[in-house]
Amino acid sequence: MSKLLASDTAMVLSAGLGKRMRPLTASRPKPLVQVAGKPLIDHALDKLQEAGVTRAVVNVHYLADAMEAYLAQRKEPAITISDERAQLLETGGGMAKALPLIGSDPFFCLNSDNIWLDGPRNVFAHLSDHWDSEQMDALLLLVPHARAFNYRGKGDFHMDALGRISRRRTGRIAPFIFSGIQIVSHRLLRDAPEGAFGTMTLWERAIAEGRLYGVSHQGLWYEVGEPQMIAPTEAALKRD
Repeated sequence: MSKLLASDTAMVLSAGLGKRMRPLTASRPKPLVQVAGKPLIDHALDKLQEAGVTRAVVNVHYLADAMEAYLAQRKEPAITISDERAQLLETGGGMAKALPLIGSDPFFCLNSDNIWLDGPRNVFAHLSDHWDSEQMDALLLLVPHARAFNYRGKGDFHMDALGRISRRRTGRIAPFIFSGIQIVSHRLLRDAPEGAFGTMTLWERAIAEGRLYGVSHQGLWYEVGEPQMIAPTEAALKRD
């Protein structure tokens, strides 16, 4: 493991149904939709490999056979499958199920449909620079609106001067968007609910305990949740 990184292991969340990406996901899982010449999941896995992360746990559910067959061709990072064929567990439940396979504490966790350009340091080193296991249950990479392309939402979080974050208030605009990338401590997942649940369940407890933190992304980030977002993203990547 690189001394610059908080962990040598990541979980890549890949089990979703990809409904917003229809009709492209009618016959393939969303992580295998191509953007800029390669499947979305390879954008994430390539960034992990380049940063020095050597292990990735990937959960599968929708069209799981296709996901497993594709990932079997990849040598780096070393991939372990967390099988959710029996039940889609959402983001929090997926992490909880995969925890015995992950092992490393803490670990990186990222969505399989992320596309980003790094700032002066790659995002995993940037997160590691700010990670404090004594103070944090999770550290989220947050994107200010000016660095987020194709994004049309109201933001997700506020962040104070110490990096502690709180949720967007109803009806308001929040200055930071969750990039889908974070460092997670096993402590965040303690006493996790059974079955399917979202990560927000765990984050809310961490917020109440003052243990959910964020750090601002120094590069660019691209929302590619819908088919019409692919072409603008590809054009932007060519410019940048």
